[in-house]
Amino acid sequence: MTLSIAGRCVRSGQLGVAISSSSPAVAARCASARAGVGAACTQNITDPRLGTVLLDLMAAGQSAPQAMAGVVLGEPLVAWRQLTAIDQNGVTASWSGEHTLGVHATAEGANCVAAGNLLAATGVPVAMVNAFANLPDEELGDRLVAALAAGLQAGGEAGPVHSAGLVIVSDVAWPVTDLRVDWSEDPVVDLNALWRLWRPQANAYRLRALDPAAAPSYGVAGDEGGT
Repeated sequence: MTLSIAGRCVRSGQLGVAISSSSPAVAARCASARAGVGAACTQNITDPRLGTVLLDLMAAGQSAPQAMAGVVLGEPLVAWRQLTAIDQNGVTASWSGEHTLGVHATAEGANCVAAGNLLAATGVPVAMVNAFANLPDEELGDRLVAALAAGLQAGGEAGPVHSAGLVIVSDVAWPVTDLRVDWSEDPVVDLNALWRLWRPQANAYRLRALDPAAAPSYGVAGDEGGT
């Protein structure tokens, strides 16, 4: 019921996830990222705790493959899970348990890893990885959203998707981007529009925490004079 991509920007060190599903509010349950550590997706009969476990293991110094191996070995219900992880060095790992639903696949590329279940075609994750690779000079958010759109164009899920999300971490303890479309008839298009709105303002909101005097005020709708 889900397709996702986790990626890293070599230039900025940012890490993030873009994800979409036929289920509501997918990003709230399935996408995790931690600054200076990595990013992870936990999907297919989801256990949201596993994203945190993967990040904790990577924070303790394990690579993404080592963290994934630890979860696979130690999680008694791992046969029902589909997991991906990328660490701060861009090393990736993936897992699809034997009870992963429907047509499912994973694909790993340079600084990214994609996965999906209940897909229309096994090539969907490969299409996402290729789209990510084809935009090496763009911001991480642009690359992740483009990869998600490419996954839909390659067939996406077997049925329509209804939610999508984008989370990106950088050099501060909180996500610098955390955008969600929790229910929509065209959530990836809506997510792209939301990202276009947010992208030019993201650093200003970061600066408001770090150096309020230096942070510009955009005065856009919904900005209550310094939120």
